[in-house]
Amino acid sequence: MLTLKRYKTLFFAVFLAGMLLFATPTLALIVHVPGTEFSQLWILGSSRTTGDYPFNVTAGENYTVFVGVANHVGSLSYYLVELKFRNETDPLPDTTLGTPCPLPSLYNQSVILQDGGSWEKQFTLSFSNVSSSANECVVGTLNVNGVTCVVNKPATWDPSHRGYYYQLLFELWMYNADTFQFNDRYCTVWLNMTFSSIS
Repeated sequence: MLTLKRYKTLFFAVFLAGMLLFATPTLALIVHVPGTEFSQLWILGSSRTTGDYPFNVTAGENYTVFVGVANHVGSLSYYLVELKFRNETDPLPDTTLGTPCPLPSLYNQSVILQDGGSWEKQFTLSFSNVSSSANECVVGTLNVNGVTCVVNKPATWDPSHRGYYYQLLFELWMYNADTFQFNDRYCTVWLNMTFSSIS
């Protein structure tokens, strides 16, 4: 049988647990738990799925990807999406050190998003001035949404995968303290340029 003192203690514990349970949504608006604020970057194929990325590409053909950004940082944010074009030996970003790929950006897209907001854009890509000699393929130009970028990017023959491989690299940058800083987010799409080089 409960004594009056134990009954008061039990009643107080149940009351306190109930108050915390009802106050949790309000506390979430005030207290931000570390590690819950983040940004997202994604690439989808031409039908907005992950199953139809371009892979075997040829010069003169158009290819489509959709690039998206979502803001979950708790405030209005200003982003920059940078497109870079790399071969198998060019470095990727280092998210451990927080450093971007050192290659130049070929195409930039700025995006301003409210907290909880998202954005998505179609990128139409084509390649021209593609040539090959011996064991090397060179992509001369990359056209992105009507903007022609001179890349002159070589790739050597990959004998294990039997192809000349390139990668579209999208990096996410975020405006902070009067400058854009790499946000440790990037996505890539592999491309096989072998057919263009032998046609």
